[in-house]
Amino acid sequence: MFLLAKPVYANCPVCILTVGGGLFIAKKLGIDDLLVSIWISGLNSAIAFWIASTIKNRIINNPFLWSLMFYFFSMAYFFYSKQIGHPVNKLYGLDKIIVGMTVGLLTFFVAFFIDKFIRFKNGGKVLFPYQKVIIPLVVLTAVTYIFRSVL
Repeated sequence: MFLLAKPVYANCPVCILTVGGGLFIAKKLGIDDLLVSIWISGLNSAIAFWIASTIKNRIINNPFLWSLMFYFFSMAYFFYSKQIGHPVNKLYGLDKIIVGMTVGLLTFFVAFFIDKFIRFKNGGKVLFPYQKVIIPLVVLTAVTYIFRSVL
């Protein structure tokens, strides 16, 4: 049975819930919107990749399409709830939430391709356990630290 199982390209649902809870707490603690929105977008992408891996219909199981849909749904929510557009919530003239959401989305995509590149170079195998989870966490953390130093 294990030899015939198809590989699953998902992220851990427990990790997804943990990040979501952490983001709620971070927002309540007053952490900058830019930093929180980077992680919200990363969380959206993780959920999108998990959903795409569980869907059997081949037409709508593209994780990048799901990530973009979640990105636009989140942006619509932030716009509708008037969290986007505050004149003091800007970074170099751009809204911090929009910048953070875009950076988070692109960062998660880059982390995905880094994981795929490592697997390609290693004959389709991971270099270390939980590589698919650790690489996005490390890359998102590094990008968050870079933007934290800009603020």
